[in-house]
Amino acid sequence: MRNLYFVLVSVLTGVASEILTEVGGLTGHNVTLPCVYDVDSHGVLDFCWGRGKVPRFKCSDTFLSSEDQSVLNEDPSRYQVLGSPTDGDVSLTIVDAQWSDEGVYGCRIQIPGWFNDIKVNIRLVLKQAPVEEITTQKWISVTAGDYQRHLEKSTSALTSTGADQRTLSAVEFVVTQNKFNAFLDVGNVVRMGAIFFSTIIIILVFISQRRFQPGVRLQPVNTSAAENIYESIPAASQRW
Repeated sequence: MRNLYFVLVSVLTGVASEILTEVGGLTGHNVTLPCVYDVDSHGVLDFCWGRGKVPRFKCSDTFLSSEDQSVLNEDPSRYQVLGSPTDGDVSLTIVDAQWSDEGVYGCRIQIPGWFNDIKVNIRLVLKQAPVEEITTQKWISVTAGDYQRHLEKSTSALTSTGADQRTLSAVEFVVTQNKFNAFLDVGNVVRMGAIFFSTIIIILVFISQRRFQPGVRLQPVNTSAAENIYESIPAASQRW
């Protein structure tokens, strides 16, 4: 009866270990395979990682394990436990994963007692990482002669630009001066015309006033009264 019990437990344990959890990753990148347990329930336990499914005892093709909380790692540059084993996190990190890292990995947590170990089987599936475009700078060899010719062209272009700007400024000044002179000529003509027409208007006004003003006529002298006076003077003297 006891032997039958061990057989049944072994079968059930074997069936449980057949379950695979798939984890994906990219080539050239770090990939983490999870494996955790409850420290509060079991305390700090030993563990192991190996290639292939977890067998009935220990790990298959073990490359990382712990004993009495001392970690043994055959290749620390490739395999690391970045979690905290004292907190129950013994997840495996594969550094710079390559195509050869694909496959099944097994993690065993060794719980004291018969057939109590925790078994975790994981299949790692990798994909090609996107190709990053590398930008390269093109360098052109320039001789001293080429640099001198380039410098002369640049200087000539700057000189030509400056001369063109000075010529343009001179032309604009001449055009402005001509416009100003034309304005003065027009102003002189307007002033002369205004003076001429003002003189004509004044003359016409003066003539019109003289024409319509009434003339002064001289009154004729009454000579007959004077003669009577002179005639009366001798007669009076005779009476005296």
